[in-house]
Amino acid sequence: MKPLYLDYHATTPVDPRVLAAMLPYFTERFGNAASRQHAWGWEARDAVDLARSQVAALIHASAGEITFTSGASESNNLALKGVVAARRDRGNHVVTTAVEHKSVLDVCTAFRADGLDVTVVGVRPDGLVDPDALRQAVRPGTLVVSVMAANNEIGTIQPLAEIAAIAHAQGALFHTDAAQAAGKIPIDVVAADIDLLSLTAHKFYGPKGSGALFVRRRKPKIALPAQIAGGGQENGLRAGTLNVPGIVGLGSAAEICRTEMNEESRRLGTLRDRLLEGLRSRLADGIHVNGTMAQRLPHNLHVSFDGVEGEALLMALSDLAVSTGSACASGSQAVSHVMEAIGATGDRGRASIRFGLGRTNTANDIDLAIDRVATTVSALRASPLAR
Repeated sequence: MKPLYLDYHATTPVDPRVLAAMLPYFTERFGNAASRQHAWGWEARDAVDLARSQVAALIHASAGEITFTSGASESNNLALKGVVAARRDRGNHVVTTAVEHKSVLDVCTAFRADGLDVTVVGVRPDGLVDPDALRQAVRPGTLVVSVMAANNEIGTIQPLAEIAAIAHAQGALFHTDAAQAAGKIPIDVVAADIDLLSLTAHKFYGPKGSGALFVRRRKPKIALPAQIAGGGQENGLRAGTLNVPGIVGLGSAAEICRTEMNEESRRLGTLRDRLLEGLRSRLADGIHVNGTMAQRLPHNLHVSFDGVEGEALLMALSDLAVSTGSACASGSQAVSHVMEAIGATGDRGRASIRFGLGRTNTANDIDLAIDRVATTVSALRASPLAR
């Protein structure tokens, strides 16, 4: 029997309604969206156009500002490498934070090797960027500031509009990795003045391998050079035959989230609070919440436990599908770069659990998780090996 799934940050199941929308485009509606001469292509093109509008509506963008990709990692690469290539004559500086996803941090490492100056701004112990520190980092000649909308480990939500204002005051563009935030909390690229935004379907009940990049087209109009050439698809920005079923799934998932997000967030926030209160009640002392609770994704809880060895904790919780942090770093027993950034190092950094709640979870699931975690932590603390 599979463990109880509480790892919705890593990935989500495809919603049955999304799957139903996708299925025809694998079989009877199999046309290539670039085939302009016949109805098979027109049908595929219309499906892609609808999905583009659905994704745009989720973040309050225009359909023409959406480019389809294979996911958030590609979108992050396309955004950052594209901005640097397009604006290299304006400066030589990039700013990001210490808690970004590896698809941002590794690109910035490559920038350094290519001669760019990269500033990695730290975060406060609550997981939020210090606006004053960011303001000091951004300068004339800064090309882009990249700060994630919500953290993939500790769930903290950054003040996007404030960050955008800091970037724009020095003439820099603002990019945000919204892989964990899109479909979970409201995002308005116009109100927050976001220039580029990355998202991916599989974090909000769509298919893996389908994502999008928002690129602002007005005030300013941003023209990025293609990073994948050959074919001219997606207005020349990203060549390759479009993954029509995946794009349809992305659009359908985005539309469902747009209409159901508020109610679902309230439900998940209630379950998350039930989980935290239950753990605190059962364990009393020696439990720490990592990151602020005030600005946090409603389905996220990241906690550490005193007096427990991290690997032993996860091994003992084999009937719960949870993790210590990013799925991209799973299997490593080292303290994550996010935990290091907020000062949660040593045993606290290793003896931590990331709970990611989702659509299938119920109050009974939460009560089961409370009992399993509390019982396990208490037993490990009482073990002679813990002394």
